[in-house]
Amino acid sequence: MRSLVFSLDFFLIITALYQLKPATRSLLIEALGADSLPYVWIGSALALLITIAVYRTMLIRFGRVQVVLASCLFFAGALVVFRLLAATHAAWVAVAFYIFVDIFGVVLAEQFWSLADGTYRSEEGRRWYGFVGTGGLIGGIVGGLLAAFLIRYTPLQTPDLMLVAAALVGLILGLTWAMNRWGLLQRSDEIEPHPAVAMSAGGWRLIAGSRYLVLIAGALLLAQTISPLVEYQFLHIIEATYPEREARTAALSLFFSVMGGVSVAVNLVLTPLILNYMGVLSGLLVQPLALAVSAGGFMLHPTLIPAAIMKICDRGLSYSINRAAKELLYIPVEPMVMYQAKAWIDMFGYRLFKALGALIIIGLSQWSLAGNGVVDLGWVVLAGCGLWAWVLATLNREYLNLIRPAGQPSAPLGSHPQSSAE
Repeated sequence: MRSLVFSLDFFLIITALYQLKPATRSLLIEALGADSLPYVWIGSALALLITIAVYRTMLIRFGRVQVVLASCLFFAGALVVFRLLAATHAAWVAVAFYIFVDIFGVVLAEQFWSLADGTYRSEEGRRWYGFVGTGGLIGGIVGGLLAAFLIRYTPLQTPDLMLVAAALVGLILGLTWAMNRWGLLQRSDEIEPHPAVAMSAGGWRLIAGSRYLVLIAGALLLAQTISPLVEYQFLHIIEATYPEREARTAALSLFFSVMGGVSVAVNLVLTPLILNYMGVLSGLLVQPLALAVSAGGFMLHPTLIPAAIMKICDRGLSYSINRAAKELLYIPVEPMVMYQAKAWIDMFGYRLFKALGALIIIGLSQWSLAGNGVVDLGWVVLAGCGLWAWVLATLNREYLNLIRPAGQPSAPLGSHPQSSAE
Protein backbone atom coordinates (compact mmCIF):
# COMPACT_ATOMS: atom_id res chain seq x y z
CA MET A 1 0.00 0.00 0.00
CA ARG A 2 2.80 2.40 0.88
CA SER A 3 4.55 1.80 -2.45
CA LEU A 4 1.27 2.21 -4.33
CA VAL A 5 0.68 5.59 -2.68
CA PHE A 6 4.27 6.70 -3.32
CA SER A 7 3.91 5.65 -6.96
CA LEU A 8 0.69 7.68 -7.23
CA ASP A 9 2.44 10.68 -5.67
CA PHE A 10 5.29 10.47 -8.18
CA PHE A 11 2.76 10.04 -11.00
CA LEU A 12 1.03 13.30 -9.99
CA ILE A 13 4.35 15.18 -9.73
CA ILE A 14 5.50 14.21 -13.22
CA THR A 15 2.01 14.70 -14.70
CA ALA A 16 2.01 18.25 -13.31
CA LEU A 17 5.52 18.87 -14.61
CA TYR A 18 4.53 17.77 -18.12
CA GLN A 19 1.71 20.29 -18.17
CA LEU A 20 4.35 22.97 -17.68
CA LYS A 21 7.35 21.82 -19.75
CA PRO A 22 5.69 22.26 -23.17
CA ALA A 23 4.18 25.54 -22.01
CA THR A 24 7.56 26.96 -20.91
CA ARG A 25 9.21 26.19 -24.23
CA SER A 26 6.30 27.38 -26.34
CA LEU A 27 5.92 30.67 -24.44
CA LEU A 28 9.66 31.39 -24.49
CA ILE A 29 9.89 30.73 -28.24
CA GLU A 30 6.92 33.06 -28.77
CA ALA A 31 8.46 35.80 -26.61
CA LEU A 32 12.16 35.69 -27.53
CA GLY A 33 12.79 32.83 -29.96
CA ALA A 34 14.85 29.68 -29.51
CA ASP A 35 18.10 31.69 -29.72
CA SER A 36 17.41 32.97 -26.19
CA LEU A 37 17.55 29.48 -24.66
CA PRO A 38 21.27 29.37 -23.70
CA TYR A 39 20.98 32.65 -21.77
CA VAL A 40 17.87 31.43 -19.97
CA TRP A 41 19.62 28.17 -19.06
CA ILE A 42 22.48 30.07 -17.45
CA GLY A 43 20.00 32.16 -15.48
CA SER A 44 18.15 29.00 -14.49
CA ALA A 45 21.37 27.37 -13.24
CA LEU A 46 22.15 30.38 -11.05
CA ALA A 47 18.60 30.51 -9.71
CA LEU A 48 18.67 26.78 -8.94
CA LEU A 49 21.92 27.05 -6.99
CA ILE A 50 20.43 29.82 -4.86
CA THR A 51 17.19 27.86 -4.43
CA ILE A 52 19.05 24.73 -3.33
CA ALA A 53 20.95 26.70 -0.67
CA VAL A 54 17.71 28.22 0.66
CA TYR A 55 15.91 24.88 0.49
CA ARG A 56 18.69 23.15 2.41
CA THR A 57 18.40 25.74 5.18
CA MET A 58 14.64 25.21 5.37
CA LEU A 59 15.06 21.43 5.54
CA ILE A 60 17.42 21.70 8.48
CA ARG A 61 15.13 24.10 10.33
CA PHE A 62 11.65 22.71 9.67
CA GLY A 63 11.97 19.07 8.52
CA ARG A 64 11.02 17.35 5.29
CA VAL A 65 7.25 16.92 5.62
CA GLN A 66 6.61 20.51 6.68
CA VAL A 67 8.79 21.85 3.86
CA VAL A 68 7.03 19.64 1.28
CA LEU A 69 3.60 20.88 2.37
CA ALA A 70 4.73 24.52 2.41
CA SER A 71 6.42 24.31 -0.98
CA CYS A 72 3.31 22.74 -2.54
CA LEU A 73 1.26 25.67 -1.30
CA PHE A 74 3.86 28.08 -2.67
CA PHE A 75 4.06 26.41 -6.08
CA ALA A 76 0.28 26.24 -6.49
CA GLY A 77 -0.07 29.91 -5.59
CA ALA A 78 2.83 30.94 -7.85
CA LEU A 79 1.28 29.11 -10.82
CA VAL A 80 -1.94 31.08 -10.38
CA VAL A 81 0.08 34.32 -10.26
CA PHE A 82 1.98 33.35 -13.42
CA ARG A 83 -1.31 32.69 -15.20
CA LEU A 84 -2.42 36.24 -14.39
CA LEU A 85 0.94 37.68 -15.48
CA ALA A 86 0.85 35.73 -18.76
CA ALA A 87 -2.02 37.95 -19.89
CA THR A 88 0.49 40.83 -20.14
CA HIS A 89 2.47 38.97 -22.86
CA ALA A 90 5.66 40.47 -21.41
CA ALA A 91 8.90 38.72 -22.41
CA TRP A 92 10.23 38.74 -18.85
CA VAL A 93 7.22 36.67 -17.73
CA ALA A 94 8.12 33.91 -20.20
CA VAL A 95 11.74 33.91 -18.95
CA ALA A 96 10.73 33.93 -15.28
CA PHE A 97 8.19 31.17 -15.89
CA TYR A 98 10.79 28.97 -17.63
CA ILE A 99 13.19 29.36 -14.69
CA PHE A 100 10.36 28.80 -12.20
CA VAL A 101 9.41 25.49 -13.84
CA ASP A 102 13.04 24.33 -13.74
CA ILE A 103 13.01 24.99 -9.98
CA PHE A 104 9.56 23.37 -9.69
CA GLY A 105 10.77 20.12 -11.28
CA VAL A 106 13.99 19.90 -9.29
CA VAL A 107 12.44 20.69 -5.91
CA LEU A 108 9.38 18.44 -6.22
CA ALA A 109 11.46 15.48 -7.45
CA GLU A 110 14.06 15.99 -4.69
CA GLN A 111 11.32 16.27 -2.08
CA PHE A 112 9.68 13.09 -3.28
CA TRP A 113 12.85 11.02 -3.16
CA SER A 114 13.89 12.51 0.18
CA LEU A 115 10.56 11.37 1.63
CA ALA A 116 11.00 7.93 0.09
CA ASP A 117 14.63 7.62 1.22
CA GLY A 118 13.59 8.57 4.75
CA THR A 119 10.80 5.97 4.76
CA TYR A 120 12.17 2.82 3.08
CA ARG A 121 14.96 0.67 4.43
CA SER A 122 17.65 -0.26 1.91
CA GLU A 123 16.32 -3.75 1.15
CA GLU A 124 12.79 -2.37 0.78
CA GLY A 125 14.05 0.31 -1.60
CA ARG A 126 15.75 -2.28 -3.81
CA ARG A 127 12.50 -4.21 -3.96
CA TRP A 128 10.06 -1.36 -4.48
CA TYR A 129 11.84 1.63 -6.08
CA GLY A 130 11.41 0.21 -9.57
CA PHE A 131 7.66 0.06 -9.04
CA VAL A 132 7.58 3.51 -7.45
CA GLY A 133 9.65 5.04 -10.26
CA THR A 134 7.35 3.56 -12.89
CA GLY A 135 4.64 5.88 -11.59
CA GLY A 136 6.75 8.81 -12.74
CA LEU A 137 7.37 7.30 -16.18
CA ILE A 138 3.64 6.76 -16.65
CA GLY A 139 3.07 10.32 -15.42
CA GLY A 140 5.26 11.57 -18.27
CA ILE A 141 3.09 9.76 -20.81
CA VAL A 142 -0.23 10.82 -19.27
CA GLY A 143 0.95 14.38 -18.63
CA GLY A 144 1.97 14.93 -22.23
CA LEU A 145 -1.22 13.37 -23.60
CA LEU A 146 -3.38 15.39 -21.21
CA ALA A 147 -1.72 18.68 -22.18
CA ALA A 148 -2.02 17.90 -25.89
CA PHE A 149 -5.70 16.94 -25.49
CA LEU A 150 -6.53 20.10 -23.51
CA ILE A 151 -4.89 22.37 -26.09
CA ARG A 152 -6.35 20.64 -29.15
CA TYR A 153 -9.86 19.71 -28.03
CA THR A 154 -10.87 22.26 -25.37
CA PRO A 155 -10.96 26.08 -25.27
CA LEU A 156 -7.90 26.09 -23.00
CA GLN A 157 -4.76 27.80 -24.29
CA THR A 158 -1.09 27.40 -23.41
CA PRO A 159 -1.11 29.67 -20.30
CA ASP A 160 -4.14 27.77 -18.94
CA LEU A 161 -1.93 24.70 -18.44
CA MET A 162 -0.52 26.58 -15.44
CA LEU A 163 -3.89 26.27 -13.71
CA VAL A 164 -4.13 22.57 -14.57
CA ALA A 165 -0.71 22.05 -12.99
CA ALA A 166 -1.76 24.10 -9.94
CA ALA A 167 -4.74 21.78 -9.44
CA LEU A 168 -2.44 18.74 -9.64
CA VAL A 169 -0.08 20.32 -7.08
CA GLY A 170 -3.11 20.71 -4.83
CA LEU A 171 -3.70 16.95 -5.14
CA ILE A 172 -0.03 16.33 -4.30
CA LEU A 173 -0.41 18.53 -1.22
CA GLY A 174 -3.48 16.61 -0.07
CA LEU A 175 -1.88 13.24 -0.73
CA THR A 176 1.31 14.17 1.15
CA TRP A 177 -0.74 15.38 4.12
CA ALA A 178 -2.71 12.11 4.07
CA MET A 179 0.47 10.00 3.81
CA ASN A 180 1.84 11.76 6.88
CA ARG A 181 -1.47 11.39 8.73
CA TRP A 182 -1.63 7.67 7.89
CA GLY A 183 1.90 7.10 9.17
CA LEU A 184 3.31 6.22 5.74
CA LEU A 185 6.17 8.72 6.12
CA GLN A 186 7.54 7.39 9.39
CA ARG A 187 11.29 7.10 9.33
CA SER A 188 12.91 3.70 9.19
CA ASP A 189 15.29 2.41 11.82
CA GLU A 190 18.26 2.84 9.47
CA ILE A 191 20.68 5.69 10.06
CA GLU A 192 20.18 8.32 7.38
CA PRO A 193 22.49 11.25 6.64
CA HIS A 194 21.34 14.57 8.02
CA PRO A 195 19.91 16.87 5.32
CA ALA A 196 22.85 19.22 5.84
CA VAL A 197 25.16 16.36 4.84
CA ALA A 198 23.00 14.98 2.06
CA MET A 199 22.67 18.29 0.20
CA SER A 200 26.10 19.73 0.97
CA ALA A 201 27.94 21.38 -1.90
CA GLY A 202 31.16 19.96 -0.41
CA GLY A 203 30.51 16.60 -2.04
CA TRP A 204 32.92 17.64 -4.80
CA ARG A 205 35.83 17.16 -2.37
CA LEU A 206 34.91 13.50 -1.95
CA ILE A 207 34.67 13.12 -5.72
CA ALA A 208 38.04 14.80 -6.33
CA GLY A 209 39.73 12.39 -3.90
CA SER A 210 38.65 9.25 -5.79
CA ARG A 211 39.54 8.33 -9.38
CA TYR A 212 36.44 6.13 -9.56
CA LEU A 213 34.09 8.91 -8.46
CA VAL A 214 35.82 11.38 -10.79
CA LEU A 215 35.08 9.03 -13.70
CA ILE A 216 31.43 8.62 -12.62
CA ALA A 217 31.03 12.38 -12.36
CA GLY A 218 32.83 12.88 -15.67
CA ALA A 219 30.55 10.47 -17.52
CA LEU A 220 27.33 11.85 -16.03
CA LEU A 221 28.31 15.49 -16.40
CA LEU A 222 29.50 15.06 -19.99
CA ALA A 223 25.98 13.83 -20.76
CA GLN A 224 24.57 16.91 -19.06
CA THR A 225 26.85 19.19 -21.10
CA ILE A 226 25.74 17.61 -24.39
CA SER A 227 22.03 17.67 -23.53
CA PRO A 228 21.52 21.47 -23.97
CA LEU A 229 23.05 21.27 -27.45
CA VAL A 230 20.50 18.62 -28.42
CA GLU A 231 17.67 20.60 -26.81
CA TYR A 232 18.76 23.75 -28.68
CA GLN A 233 18.75 21.95 -32.02
CA PHE A 234 15.40 20.29 -31.34
CA LEU A 235 13.64 23.49 -30.26
CA HIS A 236 14.97 25.41 -33.26
CA ILE A 237 13.32 22.82 -35.51
CA ILE A 238 10.12 23.03 -33.44
CA GLU A 239 10.15 26.83 -33.79
CA ALA A 240 10.50 26.59 -37.58
CA THR A 241 7.91 23.82 -37.94
CA TYR A 242 5.22 25.24 -35.63
CA PRO A 243 5.14 29.07 -35.77
CA GLU A 244 1.70 29.19 -34.10
CA ARG A 245 1.77 28.94 -30.29
CA GLU A 246 -1.05 26.51 -29.58
CA ALA A 247 0.00 24.10 -32.33
CA ARG A 248 3.56 24.26 -30.98
CA THR A 249 2.43 23.54 -27.41
CA ALA A 250 0.28 20.60 -28.52
CA ALA A 251 3.14 19.17 -30.61
CA LEU A 252 5.60 19.48 -27.72
CA SER A 253 3.12 17.88 -25.34
CA LEU A 254 2.57 14.94 -27.66
CA PHE A 255 6.31 14.58 -28.17
CA PHE A 256 6.95 14.44 -24.41
CA SER A 257 4.30 11.75 -24.12
CA VAL A 258 5.94 9.68 -26.89
CA MET A 259 9.34 10.12 -25.23
CA GLY A 260 7.84 8.88 -21.95
CA GLY A 261 6.42 5.86 -23.74
CA VAL A 262 9.83 5.04 -25.21
CA SER A 263 11.37 5.31 -21.73
CA VAL A 264 8.83 2.88 -20.29
CA ALA A 265 9.31 0.40 -23.16
CA VAL A 266 13.11 0.53 -22.84
CA ASN A 267 12.88 0.19 -19.06
CA LEU A 268 10.64 -2.87 -19.25
CA VAL A 269 12.22 -4.69 -22.23
CA LEU A 270 15.75 -3.60 -23.09
CA THR A 271 17.14 -2.53 -19.71
CA PRO A 272 16.93 -5.91 -17.94
CA LEU A 273 18.16 -7.78 -21.03
CA ILE A 274 21.18 -5.55 -21.64
CA LEU A 275 22.20 -5.21 -18.00
CA ASN A 276 21.74 -8.91 -17.20
CA TYR A 277 23.36 -10.38 -20.31
CA MET A 278 25.74 -7.69 -21.61
CA GLY A 279 26.84 -5.87 -18.47
CA VAL A 280 26.91 -2.35 -17.07
CA LEU A 281 29.22 -0.94 -19.75
CA SER A 282 26.84 -1.98 -22.51
CA GLY A 283 23.96 -0.36 -20.66
CA LEU A 284 25.91 2.86 -20.25
CA LEU A 285 27.13 2.93 -23.87
CA VAL A 286 23.64 2.65 -25.37
CA GLN A 287 22.91 6.36 -24.87
CA PRO A 288 26.10 7.96 -26.32
CA LEU A 289 26.16 5.53 -29.25
CA ALA A 290 22.48 6.03 -30.08
CA LEU A 291 22.86 9.79 -29.65
CA ALA A 292 25.90 9.90 -31.95
CA VAL A 293 24.07 7.96 -34.68
CA SER A 294 20.94 10.09 -34.38
CA ALA A 295 23.00 13.32 -34.36
CA GLY A 296 24.64 12.19 -37.60
CA GLY A 297 21.22 11.49 -39.08
CA PHE A 298 20.02 14.95 -38.07
CA MET A 299 23.05 16.58 -39.69
CA LEU A 300 22.26 14.77 -42.95
CA HIS A 301 18.53 15.58 -42.83
CA PRO A 302 17.78 18.44 -40.37
CA THR A 303 14.01 18.09 -40.12
CA LEU A 304 11.52 17.37 -37.35
CA ILE A 305 11.60 13.55 -37.28
CA PRO A 306 15.42 13.22 -37.07
CA ALA A 307 15.48 16.01 -34.46
CA ALA A 308 12.82 14.20 -32.40
CA ILE A 309 14.73 10.90 -32.63
CA MET A 310 17.90 12.66 -31.48
CA LYS A 311 16.05 14.22 -28.54
CA ILE A 312 14.56 10.84 -27.53
CA CYS A 313 18.02 9.24 -27.69
CA ASP A 314 19.21 11.95 -25.33
CA ARG A 315 16.46 12.26 -22.70
CA GLY A 316 14.40 9.12 -23.31
CA LEU A 317 17.40 6.81 -22.79
CA SER A 318 18.66 8.96 -19.92
CA TYR A 319 15.40 8.36 -18.04
CA SER A 320 15.50 4.59 -18.61
CA ILE A 321 18.52 2.38 -19.27
CA ASN A 322 21.14 5.02 -18.46
CA ARG A 323 19.57 5.76 -15.09
CA ALA A 324 19.40 2.08 -14.14
CA ALA A 325 23.00 1.46 -15.21
CA LYS A 326 24.40 4.50 -13.42
CA GLU A 327 22.79 3.41 -10.13
CA LEU A 328 24.73 0.14 -10.38
CA LEU A 329 27.96 2.14 -10.49
CA TYR A 330 27.33 3.44 -6.99
CA ILE A 331 27.01 -0.03 -5.40
CA PRO A 332 30.77 -0.49 -4.73
CA VAL A 333 30.89 2.93 -2.99
CA GLU A 334 30.60 3.16 0.80
CA PRO A 335 27.04 4.42 1.55
CA MET A 336 27.87 7.74 3.24
CA VAL A 337 30.42 8.64 0.55
CA MET A 338 27.96 7.62 -2.16
CA TYR A 339 25.16 9.69 -0.62
CA GLN A 340 27.19 12.89 -0.55
CA ALA A 341 28.86 12.42 -3.97
CA LYS A 342 25.55 11.56 -5.62
CA ALA A 343 23.84 14.55 -4.00
CA TRP A 344 26.50 16.91 -5.35
CA ILE A 345 26.29 15.47 -8.88
CA ASP A 346 22.48 15.47 -8.97
CA MET A 347 21.85 18.80 -7.25
CA PHE A 348 24.86 20.95 -8.17
CA GLY A 349 26.90 19.33 -10.94
CA TYR A 350 24.00 18.83 -13.33
CA ARG A 351 23.06 22.53 -13.18
CA LEU A 352 26.62 23.78 -13.54
CA PHE A 353 27.36 21.58 -16.53
CA LYS A 354 24.07 22.44 -18.24
CA ALA A 355 25.22 26.05 -17.97
CA LEU A 356 28.53 24.96 -19.52
CA GLY A 357 26.61 23.50 -22.46
CA ALA A 358 24.78 26.81 -22.81
CA LEU A 359 28.11 28.69 -22.83
CA ILE A 360 29.37 26.41 -25.60
CA ILE A 361 26.34 27.30 -27.71
CA ILE A 362 26.82 31.02 -27.03
CA GLY A 363 30.52 30.81 -27.83
CA LEU A 364 29.94 29.02 -31.13
CA SER A 365 27.27 31.54 -32.06
CA GLN A 366 29.35 34.60 -31.11
CA TRP A 367 32.51 33.41 -32.83
CA SER A 368 30.64 32.19 -35.91
CA LEU A 369 32.19 28.74 -35.65
CA ALA A 370 28.84 27.05 -36.26
CA GLY A 371 28.68 28.11 -39.88
CA ASN A 372 25.55 26.17 -40.79
CA GLY A 373 23.59 27.26 -37.72
CA VAL A 374 22.20 24.63 -35.38
CA VAL A 375 23.07 21.75 -37.72
CA ASP A 376 26.82 22.14 -37.24
CA LEU A 377 26.39 21.88 -33.49
CA GLY A 378 26.09 18.19 -34.33
CA TRP A 379 29.89 18.07 -34.70
CA VAL A 380 30.22 19.12 -31.07
CA VAL A 381 27.64 16.49 -30.07
CA LEU A 382 29.58 13.81 -31.97
CA ALA A 383 32.86 14.83 -30.34
CA GLY A 384 31.21 14.88 -26.92
CA CYS A 385 29.74 11.41 -27.46
CA GLY A 386 33.17 10.07 -28.41
CA LEU A 387 34.74 11.50 -25.24
CA TRP A 388 31.78 10.24 -23.20
CA ALA A 389 32.22 6.68 -24.56
CA TRP A 390 35.96 6.75 -23.77
CA VAL A 391 35.27 7.85 -20.17
CA LEU A 392 32.70 5.05 -19.83
CA ALA A 393 35.17 2.42 -21.06
CA THR A 394 37.75 3.64 -18.53
CA LEU A 395 35.10 3.74 -15.82
CA ASN A 396 34.05 0.17 -16.58
CA ARG A 397 37.59 -1.09 -15.94
CA GLU A 398 37.60 0.66 -12.56
CA TYR A 399 34.15 -0.75 -11.77
CA LEU A 400 35.20 -4.33 -12.57
CA ASN A 401 38.34 -3.94 -10.44
CA LEU A 402 36.24 -2.79 -7.50
CA ILE A 403 33.63 -5.55 -7.64
CA ARG A 404 35.93 -8.50 -8.32
CA PRO A 405 39.64 -7.96 -7.75
CA ALA A 406 41.49 -11.25 -8.12
CA GLY A 407 38.18 -13.03 -8.48
CA GLN A 408 36.80 -11.77 -5.16
CA PRO A 409 34.49 -8.85 -4.38
CA SER A 410 36.39 -5.87 -2.98
CA ALA A 411 35.45 -3.65 -0.10
CA PRO A 412 33.15 -0.73 -0.91
CA LEU A 413 34.96 2.41 -1.95
CA GLY A 414 35.41 4.58 1.13
CA SER A 415 35.20 1.73 3.67
CA HIS A 416 37.93 0.97 6.18
CA PRO A 417 40.26 -2.01 5.62
CA GLN A 418 39.45 -3.52 8.97
CA SER A 419 35.74 -3.42 8.13
CA SER A 420 36.50 -5.27 4.94
CA ALA A 421 38.47 -7.92 6.77
CA GLU A 422 35.70 -8.47 9.23
